[in-house]
Amino acid sequence: MRHLAVLFAVIALLVMSGGDAYATKPGPGSSTGSGRVFFPNPVAQLQDQTLTDQNDEDYAALQPAYRTKPLTNLDGSGFLSGDWAVVISETGNPAYSPTNSFIYNRHDDEFEQVMAYYWITESQKYIQSLGFGSRFRAVNKEPQRVRINQWGLDNSFATTHKDELRFGKGGVDDAEDAEVILHEYGHAIHFSQNFSFASEEAGAISEGFGDYWAVTVTQVISPTADPACVADWDSTSYTVRVPHCLRRVDGNLHYPEDLRGEVHADGRIWSRALWDIRGAIGNVKADTVILEGQFDFPGTTMADLATRIVSAAERIYGNQTANKVQAAFEDRGIL
Repeated sequence: MRHLAVLFAVIALLVMSGGDAYATKPGPGSSTGSGRVFFPNPVAQLQDQTLTDQNDEDYAALQPAYRTKPLTNLDGSGFLSGDWAVVISETGNPAYSPTNSFIYNRHDDEFEQVMAYYWITESQKYIQSLGFGSRFRAVNKEPQRVRINQWGLDNSFATTHKDELRFGKGGVDDAEDAEVILHEYGHAIHFSQNFSFASEEAGAISEGFGDYWAVTVTQVISPTADPACVADWDSTSYTVRVPHCLRRVDGNLHYPEDLRGEVHADGRIWSRALWDIRGAIGNVKADTVILEGQFDFPGTTMADLATRIVSAAERIYGNQTANKVQAAFEDRGIL
C-alpha cells in the first residue's frame, strides 16, 4: 500500500509541475510527523455558536481551537501522501515539509489538506482497530484519494470515478470540519464494501451512515459536548437555528411514515437507529457489527440491511447483543 501512495503522489506532482517539484523537494523519509488541525471543529471544541467564517480569516476567537496532532503513515516524500490518504489535487500550493511538520492556519490553503489527511488516516486506523483487515475483511484499506477546495460550491461528495473524495469551498471550507470529512469517508467505506445504491432507500442508508460515521469517529477521537450534532462548524454558513447542525442523529423520525423520498432527510431514520445501537452496546461492538453487516448489500431496503446487521451481531457477539440491535431497529419501525 505504501508504494501505491507514493505512486499517486508522484502522478499528482507531475501533473501540477511538470515533474520538477518532486525531483527538487526531498522528503524526510519518515512515516511520522505533526500537523495543526481542528479537533474536530471550532464550534464543537469551544462551544461557541457565534463563530462564523468571516471570509476565511484566522481571527482571534478561533485560536484556542487549533491542536497539533501526530500525523502517521506518511510515505516520507514530504507531501501529504501515505498509506490511507493522499492529497492528489488542491487549490493553492500542495502542503510540503522536509521535516513532516505541517503547521498552518485556516487562511492557508494547506490547512484543509492537513485536516483531510489527518482525519481520514485516523478513521482508517480506527476501522483496523476493530479487526477489519485482520479478523474481518478489509474496509477501504488503501490510500484514499482526496481533492481539496476544487469544487466551487459549498458542497462535498464522494465519487466512484477514480475513487475520490472532493471537498468544496464556499462559506466555511468543507474540509475545515472533521465531520464533513468523515461523512464523505462514510460513502467511500460503502464503495469499498460493494454496497449497491440500487434504490432510494439505499441512498438514504448511505447518507445516514455517513452522518453516523462522522459522530461515532468524532466521539472516539475528540469527544464533543453535543455528540449528535453533525458538522457544527460547517453549518454556521447555512443554518440559522442554534445549535448549528448540518443534521442530527438523535431525531424521532419513524419508518415508513416519515419517509420523504429525499436521501438526506430519510437518512435521519437510519442514523438514529445506528446511534441507538451505539448507545445500547457501545461503539466497538456497534461499529463492528454495522461495518460487517454492510458488505455486499444489494441496495434493497432498510429492513434488509437491518436484518443483515442483526445477523452479524448474533454471529460475532451472541444473542444478547443481537437482541439489543434488533430492538433499536424496531424502535425506528425498520424491523
